[in-house]
Amino acid sequence: MSKPMLSTKEALDFLLSAVRPVCAARDGENLATIAANGRILAQDQSSLLNVPPVDNTQMDGYAVRASDCVSGETRLRVSQRIPAGHVAHALEPGTAARIFTGAMIPEGADAVVMQEQCLADGDFVMIKHQPKAGEWVRRQGEDIQAGATILKAGTRLRAQELGLAASVGLAQLPVLSQPRVAVFFTGDELTMPGEPLKSGAIYNSNRFTLTGLLQDLGCVITDYGIVPDKLDATRDTLRRASQDHDLIITSGGVSVGEEDHIRPAVEAEGNLNMWQIAMKPGKPLAFGEVGKAFFMGLPGNPVSSFVTFLLFVRPFILRMQGVEKVEPAAYHVRADFDWLKPDRRNEFLRARLNAEGGLDLFANQSSGVLTSTVWGDGLIDLAPGQSIRKGELVRYIPFSSLM
Repeated sequence: MSKPMLSTKEALDFLLSAVRPVCAARDGENLATIAANGRILAQDQSSLLNVPPVDNTQMDGYAVRASDCVSGETRLRVSQRIPAGHVAHALEPGTAARIFTGAMIPEGADAVVMQEQCLADGDFVMIKHQPKAGEWVRRQGEDIQAGATILKAGTRLRAQELGLAASVGLAQLPVLSQPRVAVFFTGDELTMPGEPLKSGAIYNSNRFTLTGLLQDLGCVITDYGIVPDKLDATRDTLRRASQDHDLIITSGGVSVGEEDHIRPAVEAEGNLNMWQIAMKPGKPLAFGEVGKAFFMGLPGNPVSSFVTFLLFVRPFILRMQGVEKVEPAAYHVRADFDWLKPDRRNEFLRARLNAEGGLDLFANQSSGVLTSTVWGDGLIDLAPGQSIRKGELVRYIPFSSLM
């Protein structure tokens, strides 16, 4: 009697419990901060300075002593002009300093009055406001204090992290080595774009989808191409791929037909530890090890391959790189459709947000309809047996949090 299929949660928990941070075990490198986008930070990073480094102004206007402007109609002489990046002199008593956004607050000033509340008159200015001490002043170290940790090890570096690192003077960042991933695709029906399409053949879209997703995760990819539907060819490719890769990913051949050779090949060359998940699309998902490499076998149907990669392979690779937080952001969003024929498995429906803030459903939810992944902007996570009536809230995972 066959074992019951794992739920999606059970499967993901199993995968994450089995993964080891292989990238941290190898030597990483120091990269110029501007070149570190998408990489994983190897060590905590601390600020070299206070941000802002000195008190500065948030607005164009006039730096003053608040005690000089208690009447709300005060005429002061303009004693200096302070552009951003210039050194300010101490503010003379009873005067104002013309100042521009980001410029240093002069010693003695304790407030800035925005220029819209002032009237310039030659060498004088009429302050038509009664400022409070600290108004429009950014204090030294208000954002970041020197020595404070600004980025934690295991952070996946995005544009905003690079900007933060640069803002405190970090010209280089230590990053972990990149995951080494081998991919190959099984199916005698597969043909590459640009080649004649024979009767019964299809173009190999999964090669492009999976390679693109792996590139987005910063992987070093070895593409073994299309492998014939033969057990010996599959075993040979697995052996070669296991030599110097952290992970082997295949697409197709993971079902139980006579031409599906992935399972017996993995069992012959290594261990198969997980097989089949109670989800739709994407039931046949295999996990194991071949030599020192992890193995993940994805379904051949293009939507199934895409969805299983996002939900299982992506968090696995991130954890392999030492990233702790791998769960995607999910939201409760109103469904603007009915879904009245639920499946006994966990369904992932392709949907997109509409102008009214609800979700529209792609008309054809077949696992072979790749257009649904382009039309949609996320997945509805539907529990086994769950139906949807228009107006109900559903769990929605945007693609932006899965890539």
